[in-house]
Amino acid sequence: MAATDPLLDLTGRVAVVTGGGTGIGAATARLLAAHGADVAIAARTVADLEQTADQIRTATGRHCLTVPTDVKVEEQVVHLVQHTVDELGRIDILVNNAGGTRLGPLSTLPTKGWDAAFDLNVRSAYVCTREAGRHFLAQGSGAIVNVSSAAGVTGVKGGAHYAAAKSALQMFTRVTAAEWGRHGVRANCVAVGGVASERAVAAWDVAGLDQADLAAGTPLGRLGQPVEVANVVLFFASDASSYVTGQTLSVDGGPDLGGIEV
Repeated sequence: MAATDPLLDLTGRVAVVTGGGTGIGAATARLLAAHGADVAIAARTVADLEQTADQIRTATGRHCLTVPTDVKVEEQVVHLVQHTVDELGRIDILVNNAGGTRLGPLSTLPTKGWDAAFDLNVRSAYVCTREAGRHFLAQGSGAIVNVSSAAGVTGVKGGAHYAAAKSALQMFTRVTAAEWGRHGVRANCVAVGGVASERAVAAWDVAGLDQADLAAGTPLGRLGQPVEVANVVLFFASDASSYVTGQTLSVDGGPDLGGIEV
């Protein structure tokens, strides 16, 4: 196990990570397992889940349960949570990572596109939180980490639906923390900027966006990597953040400000 600081030791805990087959979700599952957690990973693509699970088992020796799930389908989310409890015995950590969108101008955005953004980025997190929350409230403990976007903090042109959904996810996090804190449940959020996950890179290519241009817009002058987001998720999921709840932390390479060159 990689953990040396007892505050980051997740031994005996079980984590559910949605969108866990690739990118930030896979990096998060690997890191949580490296610090002692057994994990259940959920996504729609079975091949991605199995590949990531094999890597986790080989590298850490921890249990890694694969649960093919479309988080937009309520019954499948209910099954995800119950199957995890049945197979791994409990749930201590929920990472609502599944999300995404297709960008497009507001003037031509169809109602279906708006609804799809909220179904994937907000409703799915609500259903996952509700189902896992039954176990958290009963056991008097739990950590929820919602993966949002910088779009939910600053907005993004061409993404009215996405930015609104991610902003809603951040407020959902805050209210969850306020209501459930007295039951020993913490909820925090990570607002992700330009992170070069497999799917993000593919989306940028389709949109004709240049990675060098994207990187130049950050004070750090580079894009992030999935593990750099996973590091923050680990902090929120562990006892290192035991007095932190209801917060949204930007992991975005720093603020892009106007003004003079200095």
